[in-house]
Amino acid sequence: MLSLLLALPFLGALVAALLPTHARTAAASWAFVVALATLALCILQFPLVGSDAVLRETYRWQPTGELSFILRMDGFAWLLATLVTGMGALVALYARYYLSSGDPTARFFSFLLAFMGSMLGVALSGNLIQLAFFWELTSLFSFLLIGYWFHRKDARRGARMALTITGTGGLCLLVGLLMLGTMAGSFDLDVVLVAGDTVRAHPWYPVMLVLVLLGAMTKSAQFPFHFWLPRAMAAPTPVSAYLHSATMVKLGVFLMARLWPTLAGTDLWFWLVGGAGLTTLLLGAYLAMFQNDLKGLLAYSTISHLGLITLLLGLNSPLAAVAGVFHLINHATFKASLFMAAGIIDHETGTRDMRRLHGLMRSMPQTAVLALVASAAMAGVPLMNGFLSKEMFFAETVLLDRHGWVRIMLPALATLAGAFAVVYSLRLAHGVFFGPPPTDLPHQPHEPPWLMRVPVELLVVVCLLVGIFPKQIIASILATSATPVVGGHLPHYDLAIWHGFNPPLVMSIVALVAGIIGYQWFGRISAKAKAEAAAGARPRLGLPSAYDGQKIYVRLMLGITALSRRLIHLVWTRRLQVQMACIVVTAMFAAVLALRESGISWGDRPRVPGTLEVAMIWIAGGICALAAAWQAKFHRLAALLLLSGAGMIVVLTWVRFSAPDLALTQFAVEVVTTVLFLLGLRWLPRRVPVEETLSLRVRLRRARDLFLALAAGLGLGLLAYAMMTRTTTQSISPFFLQNSVPGGGGTNVVNVMLVDFRSFDTLGEITVLGAVALTVYALLRRFRPAKEAIEEPPQQQRTRGTIGADLVRSRAESNLAEGFMMVPAVLVGVLFPIALAMSAHLFLRGHNEPGGGFVAGVLVAIAFVTQYLIWGTSWVEARITVRPVRWIGLGLTVALLTGVGAWWFGYPFLTTHVVHFTLPVFGEIHIASALFFDIGVFAVVVGSTLLILIALAHQSTRARRRPASEEASNSSTGQPA
Repeated sequence: MLSLLLALPFLGALVAALLPTHARTAAASWAFVVALATLALCILQFPLVGSDAVLRETYRWQPTGELSFILRMDGFAWLLATLVTGMGALVALYARYYLSSGDPTARFFSFLLAFMGSMLGVALSGNLIQLAFFWELTSLFSFLLIGYWFHRKDARRGARMALTITGTGGLCLLVGLLMLGTMAGSFDLDVVLVAGDTVRAHPWYPVMLVLVLLGAMTKSAQFPFHFWLPRAMAAPTPVSAYLHSATMVKLGVFLMARLWPTLAGTDLWFWLVGGAGLTTLLLGAYLAMFQNDLKGLLAYSTISHLGLITLLLGLNSPLAAVAGVFHLINHATFKASLFMAAGIIDHETGTRDMRRLHGLMRSMPQTAVLALVASAAMAGVPLMNGFLSKEMFFAETVLLDRHGWVRIMLPALATLAGAFAVVYSLRLAHGVFFGPPPTDLPHQPHEPPWLMRVPVELLVVVCLLVGIFPKQIIASILATSATPVVGGHLPHYDLAIWHGFNPPLVMSIVALVAGIIGYQWFGRISAKAKAEAAAGARPRLGLPSAYDGQKIYVRLMLGITALSRRLIHLVWTRRLQVQMACIVVTAMFAAVLALRESGISWGDRPRVPGTLEVAMIWIAGGICALAAAWQAKFHRLAALLLLSGAGMIVVLTWVRFSAPDLALTQFAVEVVTTVLFLLGLRWLPRRVPVEETLSLRVRLRRARDLFLALAAGLGLGLLAYAMMTRTTTQSISPFFLQNSVPGGGGTNVVNVMLVDFRSFDTLGEITVLGAVALTVYALLRRFRPAKEAIEEPPQQQRTRGTIGADLVRSRAESNLAEGFMMVPAVLVGVLFPIALAMSAHLFLRGHNEPGGGFVAGVLVAIAFVTQYLIWGTSWVEARITVRPVRWIGLGLTVALLTGVGAWWFGYPFLTTHVVHFTLPVFGEIHIASALFFDIGVFAVVVGSTLLILIALAHQSTRARRRPASEEASNSSTGQPA
């Protein structure tokens, strides 16, 4: 059930991405149904988690490395999962009416559902590494959602800032969780949660705690990382209501509460977590009072309330932790409703500027009532849910068992923060909905469609019901959710509305009265500041710029950029020769550094006797290599042909030493790389004529390059010789030879290693291959060759003459397969189906005989590339639809599903499972699941190879299609064509 709960949003996101781009109703309806179904699954689990049960589903990933995929749900995980899915359903309904029909809504809801799945992944993770993975997914999809309106500069900047801050914190969190798992002895969350004494006594505890808190506090926008959240308000309001009030920003406090039994209870936790929470509580509330943008006010108030929850978790009190969980629930309800109400106001009036918004009670009475109730909950007015959790917060500050100034100052500062909350709540409620009717709004205000207001109504009803009937509505949910946070022993507390006349009630009254007085004072000084600003004076309200986190961030990024430019200026060069020399020297230095202690020695393995045949092969290869190096300076095409000759010598060497798999792969790769070099040769810079008398500098440079080449080649030869002379007892080869058939179901040891024993490595390699191909394609889409690379030099034109020049142009503009290329064209046409059949043969026999998905994929790519070479790009693509990107996506999907399918048979991820059956004619047949994994490898290799080669081949077509006027315009403006 938990796996279905996690999978539903991701599957829904995939379906939403396939819907028509502007199908707003269909996409919103689909997202609403998926979120509602996921919410229903969560609700069905409450009877189980309510009885203190912990639901677990374990899928073995790498059991020996403690990396099993574990889904775990207790009461606290259930709470976050319910908030994520419930709010997701409401936001999907709300976004249907908020987004414009011209927006790419299918993409929006696809991102929304994927983000929901990532949040569920964090909530349900039972493994620390798994938690870090889904944590980073939330950062990625929040980046996409914040930058959804990518045509706006503020959206792009806000998305980049959010990703930079939360992504950096996520890296710190990953290191901290690795340390935590090592300290606890396991990455299993159940083990970590009961290892608190061991973890707190460990010498790594301070460093680990700082790293984990950096991840949590950057995600929850705690001081000094608070500044990214207001800049993220450039996102559509449904995103703000979902990410920045109810879900993503709760992840930081969720993590602190999740690990509270293990990490809390120390003075370091108190000062770090409590100090950051108190600072954020006051700073966010103070800055919220001075915001003129509705969403800006709500953003800073969100920061303040997140600081309140963080402060409660930092007090090292179980009852304070319960209060933190309670306020997490309450804040999600009233803040999400306020964000949606702000979106309605913006949608119906055309502005969020509070200086222009007033008197909306007359034109939008229903929305006004809803916003007033939610604002009262945010201010902590009695009979609202926010009042109950605020009372618990005040009580914890009063009862804090600390001596000195902390015990005196904390209640006072908490009351001050409560007063600030009343001020900004009154600014929103009274300032926007009361007063004279507005006169200068972009649109005439009116009520939104009823269904757009339904999510706000439901959330406001929850605020009222929890505030009036807390024991009947929220008591069991709070107890279930808070019990895992405090380690399973829930402290005594009472959710009654009236506890008598006590210090927390006095603090609430003082905060309300002071807030009302402060709002009146704020109105007077705001009018004065407005008059001063009109007169040209500098406003004196707000935070001094020295403490503006955004400015500090911008200065830091500018400093890093300036430093990187200086380093580039020092070490960078446009000369390829120098770059290659640096790479070779670095590699040699790393090898020498690795061998500095053990050195290099030969093994005692019996040597293979040399023969004249082998000697002749290697002499020929050495001649080809030396000649290629010599011709590289004078004739690039000749050097390329000689380099291919050296590669063929390597192929013959593999054949001579009985390595047919390597020989096949090397041969196919040689063909592809030769074509790649041929396509790239014409875009290399033209040669500059060299004087016959070489200067001393040139001679020294050539001597340096010769020395580096000899040293690197000799070093690699020595390493290879040392490795090959080791005895089998020092190698892992016997293991693969003995377990290839019983463990992998195949006699081709090389293929079994790739698709079974090392399949996880292979999955990573094909993922990198696909990413590289997509990167090359993206770069080449923006690349336009220079004019000098397209036109022939005048001396070559004179040499060719008019007929020669016309022939060159005709080759580019007409079909090369006509005329003198007819014979190769016929041969290619005949060989194409033969190559495909040979590829299928190599693929099907690969598990037991030489072959496999990689070489078969390269062979198919060669078959297609030869069509391009002979017939031309336009001719081929007019007749054959080649979609390399889809090949890559299909291959990665099949490979991943094969790994997941191993779980169906009870095996770890990507473990081969062999099925035996008998057919009437063919006899006994056995099929290994590695076959399907090999299909994925095959598809990725085909797609990646074709994508790189075709993208490079398209440059010739694009270069000749570009008008001369456009090229001149681009060269004058510096913009790509």
